[in-house]
Amino acid sequence: MKRVSVALLVSFLFAPYSSAQSNPAPSELLIAAAADLNPALNEIAQQFQKKSSISVKVSFGASGALSQQIQNGAPFDLFFSADMDYPRQLISQGHADASSLFQYSLGKLVLWVPARSSLDVEHKGVEVLLDPSVKKIAIANPQHAPYGRAAVAALKHAGLYDRLSDKFVLGENVSQTAQFAESGNAQAGFVALAHAVSPNIKGTGKFWIVPPDDYPPLEQGVVLITSSQHKKEAADFLQYLKSSEASDILRKYGFTIPKS
Repeated sequence: MKRVSVALLVSFLFAPYSSAQSNPAPSELLIAAAADLNPALNEIAQQFQKKSSISVKVSFGASGALSQQIQNGAPFDLFFSADMDYPRQLISQGHADASSLFQYSLGKLVLWVPARSSLDVEHKGVEVLLDPSVKKIAIANPQHAPYGRAAVAALKHAGLYDRLSDKFVLGENVSQTAQFAESGNAQAGFVALAHAVSPNIKGTGKFWIVPPDDYPPLEQGVVLITSSQHKKEAADFLQYLKSSEASDILRKYGFTIPKS
């Protein structure tokens, strides 16, 4: 009886430990992503989580600012940039894995105004910014936001930059820029098409798609960070990103998928 009791006691004491070992806590991917990907990337992350035991946490911001955070040691696993140059810089500095670099989409710039606005942006395009009622124009900070640089290039292409630059209200990223325009702090804003067609914004405004030839291509890329502690999980996420399901989500939000 004593031998049996000892055996049962040992089994009882070690049972919780064995169970915990056989069912480890799910991994969590930390992703840094350009602001234009919200909410598209959130939807992609949700679908990925349903297909795996890997949870995903995304931090959105300006590509340049996120790149700087990674250089300073921020513990991200993946970096989604609205400009391929930032991932390439991280690769050259040894912060990212060159073999993982992948162009996931091509972004589109739009000029957006609230639905209540009298500005006929859909037909007049960038010329509406010359209307006397336009006192402030929201753009993302061109120093670290690719969509801000695209807006500057588009205005210079139209010959309007010098006439309008004193009206700029700078957002830290393209999401904050959209908020300025939505709130009325600016009468118009250059934002991502992904924002204009997102469920929370669609119907609250009207927009004009800036011709792609008016600004440098917004080639958007993702790269795996070399200091990542979850490289396998990150690789799995990148593999899912290349699936038709993920591509369909990106297209739904106005992104163009590059031909493979």
